[in-house]
Amino acid sequence: MQHISLVKLAHQAIKEKLRPEDIAIDATLGNGLDTVFLAEQVGSSGRVYGFDIQRTAVEAVALKLASWRCLTLIHASHAEMDKEIPVQDHGNIRACMFNLGYLPGGDKRIITQAESTLTALTIASRILVDNGVLTILAYPGHLGGELETLQVTNWCEQLDRQQFKAEMVSCGQNQASAPRLFVINKMG
Repeated sequence: MQHISLVKLAHQAIKEKLRPEDIAIDATLGNGLDTVFLAEQVGSSGRVYGFDIQRTAVEAVALKLASWRCLTLIHASHAEMDKEIPVQDHGNIRACMFNLGYLPGGDKRIITQAESTLTALTIASRILVDNGVLTILAYPGHLGGELETLQVTNWCEQLDRQQFKAEMVSCGQNQASAPRLFVINKMG
């Protein structure tokens, strides 16, 4: 069976919706790969808000992407996005990406937590514009990841089907620990 890149699928789902001048969120900066992708899509006239609880991640991405004027990097939990993103941008977010788990190459004991992730997902779904998209890449194979993935799955199942269309894609490995991508489209 051919391996499916869930990151590429997430980028494809976002690329179909995101345009220059749009506003996007990278809810989990990590090493900045999704941040770069979002910045390339919105261009210099758009805006990308990036969140991470680890100062080292924020500083590394800020250093790597110092010339990108469209970025606002925030050292805070993604659960604080409604407080950290200006109110005038609420309801105007075209795309929001979550890549859960731990910082690649970082301390694997510092992971996203189900409680703050669910809070952030609820906020993101509320501040998303109609016809916007939310992607969540979850990794049940690490300590704490199984519970977080289960709770994200339950959150998606409880979404209002009149307002949201949610899909889940597995990476083709029929293992309980295989990564999963959730793509949520907000109806317009």
